Amino acid sequence: MKKSIVIAGVGGQGVITAANIIAKSALKDGYNVVMSELHGMAQRGGNVECTVRIGDVHSPIVASGTADAIVSFEPLEALRNLPKVKKDGVVLTDVNPIIPPLISLGIGKYPKLQEIFDRIAKHCKLIKINADDLAREAGSILTKNVVMLGAMTALKILPIKEESILETVKETVPEKYVEMNVKAFKLGKEEMEKTMRNE
Repeated sequence: MKKSIVIAGVGGQGVITAANIIAKSALKDGYNVVMSELHGMAQRGGNVECTVRIGDVHSPIVASGTADAIVSFEPLEALRNLPKVKKDGVVLTDVNPIIPPLISLGIGKYPKLQEIFDRIAKHCKLIKINADDLAREAGSILTKNVVMLGAMTALKILPIKEESILETVKETVPEKYVEMNVKAFKLGKEEMEKTMRNE
């Protein structure tokens, strides 16, 4: 068994924390795990990308067209990483754009959201989620990464037990935020289950 997942977003969204939670949870379930991190500009707003490979794998590198899933916390980052996903793979993306610093300065233009979604949907299965709203409902926008973990669990993107992920979430976040993050996980999972029922 091999699973290759690319998690993408921008600085400050908790991409690396989410990848670490996945890796630790997979280890708990007895899987071999390799992962890597790639950072753009160091400040908030720069792109961040992690690969997590689970199972019979040795290298953290995900070759073009071999990822089982792209999980993106930002739509343009989903599009940027699209070449990495298999044709029968899946892209799970949040629908809320974060305008990159250079575009904010007037260098370049952010594509229309529908154009981004159309391009992804032509390549593979696209699943959208409003993770920002769910994170706010849980109690803080900072729980967005855990909302996405819940959504990934519902989609069976990860070969990991739900209990293992929740246990790792509880070990990772400060104690006073545990309840909020557990709620975020459940909201993400429930939202995705609803999406799948309506397909």
